[in-house]
Amino acid sequence: MLEIEKLHASYGEGDILKGVSFSVAKGELVTLLGRNGAGKTTTIKSIMGLLSQKTGKILFDGKNILGLTPHEVARLGMGLVPEDRRIFSSLTVLENLNLPVTRRRGEGWNLTKIYEYFPRLEERQKHKGFELSGGEQQMLAIARVLRTPTSFILLDEPTEGLAPMLVKGIEAILNGIKKERMTLLLVEQNTRFAQKVANRHYILSQGEIVYTGTNEEFMADERVQKRYLGV
Repeated sequence: MLEIEKLHASYGEGDILKGVSFSVAKGELVTLLGRNGAGKTTTIKSIMGLLSQKTGKILFDGKNILGLTPHEVARLGMGLVPEDRRIFSSLTVLENLNLPVTRRRGEGWNLTKIYEYFPRLEERQKHKGFELSGGEQQMLAIARVLRTPTSFILLDEPTEGLAPMLVKGIEAILNGIKKERMTLLLVEQNTRFAQKVANRHYILSQGEIVYTGTNEEFMADERVQKRYLGV
């Protein structure tokens, strides 16, 4: 569903990605792992059209989206849950969920389905964004993307700063979304969390893919984990 070929990306004169290539098949949850500064978020920004200085190919459903703007990428069915969540703090949960004005009938998840997966959001639907906990804000950020006609979701560090109990909640949500045959690319530093949700893993180091393997292969390879992730 997504195929990256020899992607180079930079900020100014500094090369961040140095020929990155990887793929994500339909229905998979694939993680992009690596230490801080490895290029994970830069990869996400490149895919979504948020970074202009890039070369290579980014194929989404066979279409090269390299030069498209963020709103053009989104219209093709790709949704982003950013690291800082970007919910509207002055609006209620319900208002945030009703915001996607381009959502057409029959596209995206309706509120009934959203509340089945996110019962806490139904309980808090009249509360404003700034009144939510970090975990609730993360749930809202994911749910808001699901309200749009999205078939592929990019998640950037969804567990960052969350307590272990809330991380378990995000784990359950992602595993549930996988059962809906959604496709996900997850940027994450929490390897224990990644092992509980992913089908496959890629590791980025200094702007290059240095490892790829199934979840089972990754869990069994302590040498790779220690070398590239320091765990």
